[in-house]
Parts: sequence; C-alpha cells; structure tokens
Amino acid sequence: MGVTLDLSRGAASATPVLTNLSGMTRKALADALIAAEVVRPEKAKMRASQLWRWIHHYGVTDFAAMTDVAKETRAALAEKFTLVRPEVVERQVSKDGTRKWLIRMAPGIEVETVYIPDVGRSGALCVSSQVGCTLNCTFCHTGTQALVRNLTAAEIVAQVQVARDDLGEWPSPKEDRRLSNIVFMGMGEPLYNLDNVADAIDIIADNEGIAISRRRITVSTSGVVPELKALGERTQAMLAISLHATNDELRNVLVPLNKKYPIAELMAGIRGYPGLGNARRVTFEYVMLKGVNDSPAEAKALVQLLKGIPSKINLIPFNPWPGTDYQCSDWKTIEAFAAVLNRAGYASPIRTPRGRDILAACGQLKSESEKLRASARRKLAAEAAAAPEETA
Repeated sequence: MGVTLDLSRGAASATPVLTNLSGMTRKALADALIAAEVVRPEKAKMRASQLWRWIHHYGVTDFAAMTDVAKETRAALAEKFTLVRPEVVERQVSKDGTRKWLIRMAPGIEVETVYIPDVGRSGALCVSSQVGCTLNCTFCHTGTQALVRNLTAAEIVAQVQVARDDLGEWPSPKEDRRLSNIVFMGMGEPLYNLDNVADAIDIIADNEGIAISRRRITVSTSGVVPELKALGERTQAMLAISLHATNDELRNVLVPLNKKYPIAELMAGIRGYPGLGNARRVTFEYVMLKGVNDSPAEAKALVQLLKGIPSKINLIPFNPWPGTDYQCSDWKTIEAFAAVLNRAGYASPIRTPRGRDILAACGQLKSESEKLRASARRKLAAEAAAAPEETA
C-alpha cells in the first residue's frame, strides 16, 4: 500500500517572519513602511513619526493600541510587522533595590542588563553592547565569557524598553522618572560596535520618544583609541575610561588592550575628545584591587597622569566573582587613596557596591545561562551514554 505525503498544507501554514519596528531609526522605520507597501512614499515620514511616538513615548507593543491610526492601516501593519519585546529569561531584585534581567534576544543570544536606583539624577540603566567580550580584562567576570556577536541597535534599545516596562515608566515621563541615566557599562566593548551603539543612542535620546538627554548617556571604553573621536562626534555622549592602572606594565596585565593602545596614546586620544571641558568631564574608572593598584604612590601617579584633563575619578571596590584570585582593597586603603585625589582637586567618589548578592555589580555580569546550557549538555550526554545499559 503506497502512501502519498501532501506537504502543501504544511508549507502554507508556515508562520511568516515579521519585521520588528521597535528598535529602528526614524529613517529605517520610514523605509520599512515603504518597502512593505503599507504607506505611500510621500506619507512615509509622517506615518513613521506617528508610529515613533507610540513605540518610544507610549511604549506600546500592539498596533491595535495606536488609536489615532486608521483601523485598516493598523491591520496592514500587524500583517507585516511586530513590536514584540525580547524574552526576559530571568528577573532578579537585590536587597538594595538593584534589578537585573537576563534577556534572550534570539536562540543562544542572551545579555544581562542592570537597573541601579539612586544613581545619576534618580536611577541608571547599565546596558550591554555585545554578547560576551573580547578584551579579557583579568579582574572582570564578563571578560571570561567569549564574544558571541555584536548586539544590534534594536537589541540595545530593547534593554531600555524592557527596563521601562518593569519600572512602569510609560509614557515617557518628563519629571520624577526613575530611569534618568543610561550607561554603556554592561557586557562588551561599545567602541567595537560603534555603528549600532550610535544608532541606539540616537533612538534613546530622541525628544519625541524615550527622551533621555545625551548628557545623561555615558559610554565606557577600555581604550579603543582610534574610535574615540568618532564616538564624540556621532553621539555627543559622555565618556568614561576603564583605566585601573597608571603604568603600562600593570595595565597590560589588567586590561590587555593596553598592549595595542598604551597609556600615552590613550591619554592623547582622550585630550582630543570632542566637546571635552569642565561641563563635559571624562570619568575615569579605577577598580580597587588589594595589593595590586591601591598604594598611595599609585594615587599620586594617577594625579600626575590626569593632569590637565577635565575629569572625575570613580573608585570602584572590586566585586568578587566565582574563580577570581583578586581581592577588594581594604576600606581604609580606599579612603586613603581617595584622600590623595581629593587633595589634588579631583572629585573621586567611592562607588557603593550595588547588587552584589545577584551578581549585578560592576564586573560581575555574565550570562549564567551559558553555564546552565553547558551543564545541561553534559547531563544529556551522560544520560545518552547510560541509556543502552538501562534498556539492556
């Protein structure tokens, strides 16, 4: 008896892949509407502005909620596009109010994003720019996770959208907002993904949408010197430098990128950063490692190194993570280090560790699912190996 398989029904029922509009630039949004033949070219800019406000000011994820858009247009949009958020795999809240989300952008593509209350004007969101990292800074947990890929601008913006969903901050508030600052200090090196970071900042800073001022957006880099000028010109963002040492010998160990762009070259690049001045100071990040970089002599060397650069220095108590050999400097040592900087006229706040209990503090971010997936694979392999014996 022969059997004929009819595959036509399966092919016809395949779910079409919808384009997500929620992380596009204004131009990309207008171009997508034209390409999908949802609007005529002469009306695309107007319609894109209309959708922009719904997506980024009101935070809607359903075209049906766009009440000033004609029903037939909403239906056409829903057939071709989506506004769906990425999946929040895990949400953790620290005892100090810090929130951390593990967000799945696509299969195998996960990042961690952290909201820290009482930072900046009211609260800061630490966003990731890459999945994993290539820099291998020896004190950083994130650096132990190999780079998977760059995040798209949409995936960077999605982190802000997820946080605002959770904080209940739609529509975009002008006053009393809980999320007032964005810091690119999560997973990855932002200047190795500058195109997408710049587009994301354009979206986040747009006054008709999320509307977070560029003066409240800070990009932290370990020192990709050739991209510093472009960062300033394209984004007008505030600059932070992950420094951690005052001489090449030590920084080569702590921040291996220093072998490519040594301190003298880095300082020259910083001095040429567009818009640098007392109103736009550079933030230097300096993690305090016991017996490594925390002596009074190194504090004095830091003062000399930064001479003439409008700057402030964030002293970061080292945040421990599983497997590290580093220890945090004693509190008295950190205070003595800060005192040297203060006497030299530098603002040098000691960053209060936040979210340590959920591995959300500086240098602790790493997709825990990476380890879980490895563990699951080992378990499945063991079960498969044991299966013949169990069924024999």
